[in-house]
Amino acid sequence: MMGQDDLFKSMSISASGMKAQGTRLRVISENLANVNSLPTKLGEEPYQRKVTVFKNRLNRELGATTVSVDRVRPDKSDFGKKFDPSHPAANEDGYVQTPNVNGLIEAMDMKEAQRSYEANVNVIKMTKEMIGNTLSILR
Repeated sequence: MMGQDDLFKSMSISASGMKAQGTRLRVISENLANVNSLPTKLGEEPYQRKVTVFKNRLNRELGATTVSVDRVRPDKSDFGKKFDPSHPAANEDGYVQTPNVNGLIEAMDMKEAQRSYEANVNVIKMTKEMIGNTLSILR
């Protein structure tokens, strides 16, 4: 049988998931904001996509495994290139490096993060409802 302590623990676990997905959404927003950020001169690199890396952590106080952001790392995939010989960062062949950000991938990642965030919100809502029901019974 689930006790009050378990209910509060489930809220804490869900809150850690919400925090992690919030960070993921911030990183996705940064990627999308820089999808067209080109270098300003030859030899510079364009914006490099960032990826959020999660880690499971044992929370001894809760006695449960929670999720957190381990780090935000650069995406090592290749930069794109576009032909623009008039651009100041164009190489001798007239190509400029473009960010390794794909708007479609970012949109899909954003939707996945949103769904995970909403699932955690729903767990917290249900837990609050269960706590309320328990308190009603005890009155």
